[in-house]
Amino acid sequence: MRLEYGLLVAVCLAISGCGGNDVIVKKQMEMEARLEQLVQGNVAANARLTELSGDLKEVQNQVRNHAASIEELKPGYIELKSSLEAIAQKTADPPPLLTPKIEVVNREAPAADKDAAPQDAYMKAFGLFSANNYVQAVEAFESFIRTYPDSEYAGNAQYWIGECHYTQRNYPQALDAFDKVIANYPKGKKVPDAMLKFGYTLIGMNEQAKAKVTLQSLIEKYPKSHAAVKAREKLGRL
Repeated sequence: MRLEYGLLVAVCLAISGCGGNDVIVKKQMEMEARLEQLVQGNVAANARLTELSGDLKEVQNQVRNHAASIEELKPGYIELKSSLEAIAQKTADPPPLLTPKIEVVNREAPAADKDAAPQDAYMKAFGLFSANNYVQAVEAFESFIRTYPDSEYAGNAQYWIGECHYTQRNYPQALDAFDKVIANYPKGKKVPDAMLKFGYTLIGMNEQAKAKVTLQSLIEKYPKSHAAVKAREKLGRL
């Protein structure tokens, strides 16, 4: 009995000793791992410190270079400043301006603008047309053509005579007026419009066939004109 008890105690002591060793080993491993972390952290910190030290040196070099550049520019700046001060001093008190005396020897009235008269007469006639005073407008446009037959507005005046008659449905007179635009002012700007209204007038006179011929001729001669667009629209409805 005593022998069995002794063996049991020995086994317990052996087991107890093994457990203590495991704890010690575990603690040792944890300390070694912690120490490794500290070492690695220290290495990284040293590397970062070295990097920052290099950056600091580079910044210091740049500052020195800029300082040197500023020193090099100082003489030029001082010279420029002196020049500006000298210029400012010279212009501070400018000499009084001398006003030249101009003596008028021969006074003449300005010549009348010859180009204004035809334009004024044309605009007055057109004003009558715009105010629906067609009878007076016809007289004014006819007077304009007689007075200024070579004016650049002569063809326009003849066209508006036709418009006055067309608006009043005086178709024979309108036809004659538009025909004069085409015949007497072949290079005028109003020729396409005169041909268009010539065709419209023929339609008003129930001359459909002649109107189609006139409108088709307009399209062929002036295909890109606004009057040609109107002519196509009109032909499409005939």
